[in-house]
Amino acid sequence: MNIRRVTLIGIFFIFSSYAIAQHQPVKAFTKADTLRGSITSERSWWDLLHYTINIQPNITNKTIEGNVAVKFRAIKDGKRLQIDLQQPLIIDSVTQLDPSLKTKQLSFKREGDVAYIQFPKSINKGTISMIKIFYHGKPREAVRPPWDGGISWKKDINGAPFVSTSCQGLGASVWWPCKDHQADEPDSGMIISVKVPDTLVEVSNGRLIKIIQHNDHTKTFVWEVKNPINNYGVSLNIGNYELTKDTFNGEGGTLDLYYYILKAHQDSAIQQLKQVKEMLKCFEYWMGKYPFYEDGYKLVEVPYLGMEHQSNVAYGNKFKNGYLGRDLSGTGWGLNWDFIIIHESGHEWFGNNITSKDIADMWIHEGFTNYTETLFTQWLNGKKAANEYNFGSRKNILNDIPIIGPEGVNKSGSGDMYSKAGAMIHSIRNAMNDDEQFRRMLRELNKQFYHSTITTKDVEKVINQFTGFSVDKIFNQYLREIKIPVFEYYISADSSKMNYRYTNSVDGFNMPLVIPVGDSTIRISPKNETWQSLNLGNEMANKIQIKELDKFFYLTVYEKKEIAIKAF
Repeated sequence: MNIRRVTLIGIFFIFSSYAIAQHQPVKAFTKADTLRGSITSERSWWDLLHYTINIQPNITNKTIEGNVAVKFRAIKDGKRLQIDLQQPLIIDSVTQLDPSLKTKQLSFKREGDVAYIQFPKSINKGTISMIKIFYHGKPREAVRPPWDGGISWKKDINGAPFVSTSCQGLGASVWWPCKDHQADEPDSGMIISVKVPDTLVEVSNGRLIKIIQHNDHTKTFVWEVKNPINNYGVSLNIGNYELTKDTFNGEGGTLDLYYYILKAHQDSAIQQLKQVKEMLKCFEYWMGKYPFYEDGYKLVEVPYLGMEHQSNVAYGNKFKNGYLGRDLSGTGWGLNWDFIIIHESGHEWFGNNITSKDIADMWIHEGFTNYTETLFTQWLNGKKAANEYNFGSRKNILNDIPIIGPEGVNKSGSGDMYSKAGAMIHSIRNAMNDDEQFRRMLRELNKQFYHSTITTKDVEKVINQFTGFSVDKIFNQYLREIKIPVFEYYISADSSKMNYRYTNSVDGFNMPLVIPVGDSTIRISPKNETWQSLNLGNEMANKIQIKELDKFFYLTVYEKKEIAIKAF
């Protein structure tokens, strides 16, 4: 993938992975896209239960070899199973462990990045089975991680190996064989075992359950993930790390905190990592308990900017506040906190706890996580700062293509899934005009969809229970269209009446507006292309603050100076 060229490319990096192709010719989807992005017949009949990964990277040759055991339950009868492994990685063999604990070889056929594994006889519905895929090769090397990912084979400042994975969008099958679709996560988690030189430390997801010392000057680090995990959230990190431990007393009890930082950066990390506990306090208040107490919270330094690997946040922001020392909102508020600590940790709730079934709905991950930046700004500096930060972040919006992408082809929508979706959420919050109800809504989303995969419709259904108005048309406006609604108004010559309507909006667009009037507010419900009126009175006419509405709602405010309309 090629990063899109824009003038503000330094500011734009965080949005690149979802906006990189927007000005290129529309690609015709291929069979390979469908095999990667849809629930094929070879995927639909079995449910993931558990993965066990055993691999040994060769840092010198930039290769890997190993095996992955896949435990699954047949939810209907099936005989052929799809496993994904991206070329040029090679599958050597596939075996099945039968009920008598004997292994038998299985035949398989590769078609591009897909392997079809054939069982000698049909596996009956309800049967629990396990296969093991043995593989090796030279995986794709990351070009511009995390946006154009793979494996980063780097060295630290002292010349020691510094290796890390990043594969959101690209897919976990770039480095290990799996069922590479977000709709199915292993119900019982996974085991990750990685063998590395014993002068180095390897860090993956979950908890370190043992380290095995070998006679050939290598060690195997064995990690256990107790919770379901999305494939792209699985990570491998190798470096000259030093571990710092801490704890956080939160809603779920005592949460263990682990920080794996390069030895060369320990001093600069100490102050920055203090933000983690404040972040956890804020996010648990707004969104509910941290979703992975069993697996702990880890932050691991990586040789790229960062990524939301579940229970193992990848960090490369150089221990600076802002986004590599810059404020993406341009307001100054974003310099009060570390963008990667806040944003990538926010994904533990939206992206890891709640995962979209299809990459087309990735706004669920990025829009809500973008909004955690607004919430944390409010936590530190108050609601006025939060409003300003959210408004300032809109300068990154392109309105190029819809945010929701096409389903079933592993294709996301516009990079606007960050700031524009965050602006939509802020607009809904302000339309509700009840922060406690908004907080209940965020917490209910994380409670109802705890460790689940969902769709946009699922989100709509829950939000509609809390808003007092339907968000269906609001979602259509901001997620499925690129037009920005216009709030038009006209105040009569004697200032006694305000006439208003929405234009440039989808049919049925119905977002209520809460307008400041001195120390109070009024609420109106404009309609699309239909004029309505509000009686003002002299006192209200002098105090109503209409022109600043766009600071709180993502729309354009337009005062019509002369207008011919029918009498109301």
